[in-house]
Amino acid sequence: MIDHAPLTLHVPEPAVRPGGTPDFSSVRIPKAGSVARPPVDADPESIRDLAYSIIRVLNRDGEAVGPWANLLSDSQLLDGLRHMMTLRAFDARMLMSQRQGKTSFYMQHMGEEAVSCAFRKALSPGDMNFPTYRQAGLLIADDYPLVDMMNQIYSNERDPLKGRQMPVLYSSRKNGFFSVSGNLATQYIQAVGWAMASAIKNDTRIAVGWIGDGATAESDFHAALVFASTYKAPVVLNIVNNQWAISTFQGIARGGSGTFAARGLGFGIPALRVDGNDYLAVYAVARWAIERARRNLGPTLIEHVTYRVGAHSTSDDPAAYRPKAESDAWPLGDPIIRLKKHLIVRGAWSEERHNQAEAEILDTVIAAQKEAEQHGTLHAGGQPSVRDMFEGVYEQMPPHLHRQRHEVGV
Repeated sequence: MIDHAPLTLHVPEPAVRPGGTPDFSSVRIPKAGSVARPPVDADPESIRDLAYSIIRVLNRDGEAVGPWANLLSDSQLLDGLRHMMTLRAFDARMLMSQRQGKTSFYMQHMGEEAVSCAFRKALSPGDMNFPTYRQAGLLIADDYPLVDMMNQIYSNERDPLKGRQMPVLYSSRKNGFFSVSGNLATQYIQAVGWAMASAIKNDTRIAVGWIGDGATAESDFHAALVFASTYKAPVVLNIVNNQWAISTFQGIARGGSGTFAARGLGFGIPALRVDGNDYLAVYAVARWAIERARRNLGPTLIEHVTYRVGAHSTSDDPAAYRPKAESDAWPLGDPIIRLKKHLIVRGAWSEERHNQAEAEILDTVIAAQKEAEQHGTLHAGGQPSVRDMFEGVYEQMPPHLHRQRHEVGV
């Protein structure tokens, strides 16, 4: 018999630990405008290279270049800038509220605002998103009331979900925002199932699934790709690769696939990577994939390459697992600053107007916060009625719920 060395187990390690020098040398960034834009009906096999590159539109001078550019007017870009600024201001106020004990939990979007804000503008009314907890931009870009979002975060008497969801787990059928699930990856198979149902009914609405890089390690992710590819479901499947799960770097979930987008290739699904901090690029890729789904050409997998600047949530301390200065070294920059620079280069914006807009948006967010807090916060003011937990569960309330409601006196 041949003697073999003992078996060993490979555990991926991040490039740097806390206290070290940030290192993004493994992130290969192509020149803006250099990645080709294939026809919408391109065969997945012919565009395999898009799963390993990064589609970019904005160059370092703030100019929009290449085949994915020139899809949005100045007014549309200004709306997008305001949506991202609103989301950032909203985050700051709600994070402060959590620190003040007005809510139990909050999750920021800092650095990722372009992903959801831009994607929403490529969708049509009636399309359904199955989001994670970091896609509030889908609501803000669709003019969902800030007060309603805050009421849900505070779980107060005006909470549209009546206190039955954790903070930031929003839901709005009207706005195509399916109830967020705290159980990660479930939304992927739900999105594929919803899309299949839409096709079975000969509808025209498509579905959009969202997942983080860490949750792609869940079995639901792979099951969704099986069904989406087999039945050519009209769905766009997004992976938001912000480099970190709650405490582990993205290499743990990615394994040996090279990129997250490459996971789609084994299923015959067109797979693209996009600069998630480039509003114009996200919109262009979203529109390409959405048109593909709408034309019965099947699913598309998109990896949004971005960076989570803040903590995973208010219960997380990122200093325990990554260098404090790592966000400053992220090579794709800040999505708000990049879009602002582009609009200034186009002559449609200025530093003065930007500062004025920041002040106006902050005033709007603070006014919404004051209104929401009049209806209660976590530990003060109005709360949802206990009666509400019995309502809306069944179309017709069964006898056992009638008895339980009677027992608690409501």
